[in-house]
Amino acid sequence: MARYQLTLAYDGTDFFGSQRQAKKRTVQGELEDVLRKLGWTGRSIILSGRTDTGVHATGQVASCDLDWAHTDEELARALNSSLPKDMAVWNVKIVGDDFHPRFDAASRTYRYRLFFQSVRDPFRERFVWRIFPAVQIGLLNKTAKVFLSTHDFSAFGSPTTPKGTTVRTVMKSEWMQAANDEWQYEVQADAFLYRMVRRLVSVQIAVAQGKVHVDEIAEALNQARPEYDRRAKTAKRSVLPSGLAPAHGLTLVEVEYQESKNKCAVGVL
Repeated sequence: MARYQLTLAYDGTDFFGSQRQAKKRTVQGELEDVLRKLGWTGRSIILSGRTDTGVHATGQVASCDLDWAHTDEELARALNSSLPKDMAVWNVKIVGDDFHPRFDAASRTYRYRLFFQSVRDPFRERFVWRIFPAVQIGLLNKTAKVFLSTHDFSAFGSPTTPKGTTVRTVMKSEWMQAANDEWQYEVQADAFLYRMVRRLVSVQIAVAQGKVHVDEIAEALNQARPEYDRRAKTAKRSVLPSGLAPAHGLTLVEVEYQESKNKCAVGVL
């Protein structure tokens, strides 16, 4: 019996997220079904983190304990021969018995893709958010820098546990041009709140569209989530626009582990 680290890629379009759910198709559920065919008897695999419905991955990491008498490459082939077409195992390796995909992760990197075009593009819109008219790229870059360093991101996502912290450290936050009309936002942090990246993208687009000023984004950092004011009997209102960027533009591209210094699966769907 050995513990295996699996690097997964998937098109999230037809998945109800990564985490197993009753009577719904998920990444975890599909992988566990195939592992059972290979003799896996565990109760649950462990993922490096959850991705929402419609979110893609090229660097999701899972672990499982498996009694496998063949090579890592043969395990990868066996898994891929049974996995559905919108999912694949890109890398397999044996790790220590104490390896935990989530708690051992030093950082995670997400990439969000968007393009500017007036007419829909059926060949791209499964993975890229179409926006029109085009926004001011300079404002996107300016706003992205606001998120760098350590902040309380409570205005930009929900904690991963009921009493969990909303403080996160962002090491990278930048926009890059990938094609004439396509731009990619890449953000790396020690961890992310639920739906944090889609929220970050949404407010940056709002700034670039002139709906909110970049200074208001900065003011929202390190401030507590708006709470009910019992004395005034009113709720404190956030200056930030509501809403999330669509899930289909988002991809989990990398998980890095400090001890091994390994970066797990990099790529773009």
